[in-house]
Amino acid sequence: MTASAQYPSLVDRSVLITGGATGIGATLVERFVQQGARVGFLDIDQAGGSALAARLAAGARHAPLFLRTDLTDIDALRKAIDDVRAAHGPITVLLNNAANDTRHSIEETTPQSWDAGVAVNLRHQFFAAQAVAPDMRAAGGGSIVNFGSVSWKLKQGGMPVYTTSKSAVQGLTRSLARDLGPHKIRVNTLVPGWVMTERQIKLWVTETSREEIAKGQCINELLMPDHIASMALFLAADDSAMCTAQDFVVDGGWT
Repeated sequence: MTASAQYPSLVDRSVLITGGATGIGATLVERFVQQGARVGFLDIDQAGGSALAARLAAGARHAPLFLRTDLTDIDALRKAIDDVRAAHGPITVLLNNAANDTRHSIEETTPQSWDAGVAVNLRHQFFAAQAVAPDMRAAGGGSIVNFGSVSWKLKQGGMPVYTTSKSAVQGLTRSLARDLGPHKIRVNTLVPGWVMTERQIKLWVTETSREEIAKGQCINELLMPDHIASMALFLAADDSAMCTAQDFVVDGGWT
């Protein structure tokens, strides 16, 4: 991307990003580090997270802190959040980015796989928000950004647990926004379209799907992680002070 905005309110701010080792999450980590924020990020990918943290440490105002964490283990999630807080101070920005969109059919879905899918795509978002809310109350405000998806709006099949979880994210956002609003805590949903991450290109983007994207988007250009990160920066910064309980869709006009 070309030069992007700098947000003075993000300098030295303690930011927590889930699922930050690869894909959209890695771009979020990099862009927030570039803003001078104190970034802690969680992911189950030890190799990817460690490599990213090492690469970004050089020249950073604050070296990012990576903690390998299984977000489906809520006790482990809470411990990791405590560790980020101890290292970087009270957390006033939370980006609930982690998800798993592995395709799965109706027929192969079991009660166990259903619960596992909800755990990684929805449940941790609530418990991460619950864990950082006291920090934000004490600080007089904060920003929580829950990551959704256009997939369910497009009636996309082939992954019912994922699409169900992502539709529920928007309900979670509006509920938290009401309860936390009196404390000046903003809660919004960032809703990406089909983002061209390495994983998507390797596993699912075909010539047919590229034609589908071109037909659906009003702006016929590839949607990249940087486009998502730019919106996340705005929602995290004080510039979005009166934005809450909203869906911010970045999909090239597909929906």
